[in-house]
Amino acid sequence: MFNFCSLYSGSSGNCLLIQTSDTKILIDAGESAKKISTALSSMDIDPTQIDAILVTHEHSDHVRGLGTFSKKYDIPVFANSKTWDAMPEQSSKISENNMKKFTIEENFEIGDLKIHPFKIPHDAANPCGFNIFYNDTKISIATDLGHITSNIAHKLEDSKFILLESNYDPEILKCSAYPYLLKRRIAGPNGHLPNSDAGKIVSFLMNSGLKSVMLGHLSRENNFPELAYKTVVDTLIDDKLDCSKIKIDVASRFAPSPTIKLA
Repeated sequence: MFNFCSLYSGSSGNCLLIQTSDTKILIDAGESAKKISTALSSMDIDPTQIDAILVTHEHSDHVRGLGTFSKKYDIPVFANSKTWDAMPEQSSKISENNMKKFTIEENFEIGDLKIHPFKIPHDAANPCGFNIFYNDTKISIATDLGHITSNIAHKLEDSKFILLESNYDPEILKCSAYPYLLKRRIAGPNGHLPNSDAGKIVSFLMNSGLKSVMLGHLSRENNFPELAYKTVVDTLIDDKLDCSKIKIDVASRFAPSPTIKLA
């Protein structure tokens, strides 16, 4: 068994679940500990069964419930040194024994999962995405991307499944009520990924065996699930790719997604 589920995904909060028969990990804990526990319980998973939480970066929509959840259920938390330093409010709640450090670009293991963190462009201390390997199956988590670098494209190659940011539509962002500086931050090279760029990287990755993608981290104000989906599909059609060869889902903001069975 190798399953993925997005418990929550969006600009309001992010928490992802990856599980095998022997290992269960969360990536980020950006909702309250109570909401995360409720989501897990709805899947018949006791929060005490979680083996670890991996942190992509310190922004509140990724760590809001981190300290409380780790403390309540005695769960190890893995983050890089700069990210630990950038979230003192959360780290103060986590026992020293549960504070684990990894180095970006260096592999580590949790149970029967092998983890490879890779650098991403975002306005945080030292943000990262993850490649996660179970036996011969590779999946990837890539959100909060200001843009797709050649290194990121390489890291995502050969993934069977990706949770990929599709944060905003540029035209909606232009007309939104957001202040100018926030618009510039979102659309900047260290901000978030637009739907159109998500479509381009999905198109590229279909050539290396990508079978399934879940679009995530959608903006509540500057995007719609139907628009994110349509933009990616239209890109694949424009590139003359067969859309029947890939499964495209959009993560829910407020509830667990359907479980993606990977192996």
